[in-house]
Amino acid sequence: MSSRLWLWLLLAALGGAFLLNLNAWGVLESSEARYAEIGREMLAGGDWLHPRLLGIQHFHKPPLTYWLTAAGLGLFGGTAGAVRLLPVLAVLAQVALVYALGLLVFARDRRRALAAAVVYGTLPVVLISALNVTTDAYLATLELLAAYAFLHYHCTPAGRPAARWLYLGWVALGLGFLTKGPVAVVLPVMVVISQHLSKGSPRRPWSWHHLSAGLLFALVGLSWYLVLVADNPAFVRYFLFEHTVERFANAATFNRAKPWWFYLVLAPVGALPWSAALLTELVRNGWRRLGRRWQQVLLWWVLVPLLFFSLSKSKLLLYVLPIFPGVALLTVELLGRRTDAVLLRWYVGFMALFGLVLGGLCLLPLLGVGYGLVVAPWVALWPAAGVLLLLFTHMFWDEVRVAPRLLVLTVLFSLGLLAAAKPILGQIEARANGSRPVARRLKELNLQDRPVLVYNELLPSLAFAQRRLPVSLYDGNQALQRETQFEADGRWHQNLINLQDPADTTVLGPLLRRQPVLLVKGELPEGRACLAQRLPKHEHVGPWTIFYAQ
Repeated sequence: MSSRLWLWLLLAALGGAFLLNLNAWGVLESSEARYAEIGREMLAGGDWLHPRLLGIQHFHKPPLTYWLTAAGLGLFGGTAGAVRLLPVLAVLAQVALVYALGLLVFARDRRRALAAAVVYGTLPVVLISALNVTTDAYLATLELLAAYAFLHYHCTPAGRPAARWLYLGWVALGLGFLTKGPVAVVLPVMVVISQHLSKGSPRRPWSWHHLSAGLLFALVGLSWYLVLVADNPAFVRYFLFEHTVERFANAATFNRAKPWWFYLVLAPVGALPWSAALLTELVRNGWRRLGRRWQQVLLWWVLVPLLFFSLSKSKLLLYVLPIFPGVALLTVELLGRRTDAVLLRWYVGFMALFGLVLGGLCLLPLLGVGYGLVVAPWVALWPAAGVLLLLFTHMFWDEVRVAPRLLVLTVLFSLGLLAAAKPILGQIEARANGSRPVARRLKELNLQDRPVLVYNELLPSLAFAQRRLPVSLYDGNQALQRETQFEADGRWHQNLINLQDPADTTVLGPLLRRQPVLLVKGELPEGRACLAQRLPKHEHVGPWTIFYAQ
């Protein structure tokens, strides 16, 4: 079969594994629940320019992710699976784009391009990004599209039309700006730099198309920002300093402070087991034996972006998703230089690791009890099926070459892991920061229509599950220090009450007389026992305590 057909089979297999049981668990705190709830409120309220989280305007990110989330909810229903569907499609598009980039980088070698797509599509960090609603999956797709378009523009032979690729690249960058702001340029700029520094790489001269494509980028990428600034000039400082400079330089701004070495550890872990092979081969080859082209790929596609994100004070694993296409391409190049004897050793190591992981998941119903995780025995059937599939493929597939066996082995493990992980998440979602079990219990108790007071926690996952807004009770939790400076009036006080402000607590009396539900994570502090005074009954769901009156 042609490599293109194999690519379609890979996309179909990954897509099926992603979509299987996609609604098995509810949206999880904090990032996924936040994006899901903002999309729900945007769809319900019809305001596509002013995102709202629990009834209060929320401008931490540009709106493209919210728009796509709202579109998923409108098209596929108001479920957790609906908000995850478009990120899944975005990751499948990334796999296809890595194949397309591989064709350019490997000089039309389709087998190596396909191998790069397989490596990228089976990286754990990529699998995680597909099942977690954030800006990062969309941003990585747009960055890859821009990088591919710019490379294709320069690689198009002279005399053939290429301007459309230039325009496509700048439009993708503009959409990236509407996804996460200036960070969208990191990967495309690194790819273009590596292209220009590689000896013998094709380049195209400057033309008027660059200017018009740049104007198109400004029109697309800055449109939403300019509309908000025209409405309120205070947004200039807000976007430039509080959500660009402060996010990068101040560790305390969004409570995402991590040590400088965070990505040096987490990035290789997120790429296992391929990262082990890549690091080993990099050490064995050394810098000189990489060759000029691959030196540029390693430097500009992996190391410089990794350094850039490591300098940032705000760190999450998915922020470095743009480096992993370079990781996949380098891995294929370096392993492709090795003999079948060496690849066989990697194959045996991969098989042992995959068997241990799936075997451990089989034992989770027994071992999880010691960690407070109650998992039904039937859940073990999924990883057990994965183990059997790996064994049958190893024993009965008569492929002699090691490279295809290694790639297929990793795909099968990824499919088995995806199938096994989702039922487990569905069983432990209350422990994994999901509120859907709480919403279900409130419905069982016939309390779903009562006001819900959430003590000292920001809980958009509950709002998403119930499709209605709770009242947040602020008592010192920094997550509830909402940015209300852009609110036109005081109606936001209906959704957020400051227990430390006597003027705010006057609205509590009428709420408490309506016999609300009080939701507390852990135990209610003694000084706040009056909140549950009229709520004699209580029960626990995961880490949450529900206080109520029948």
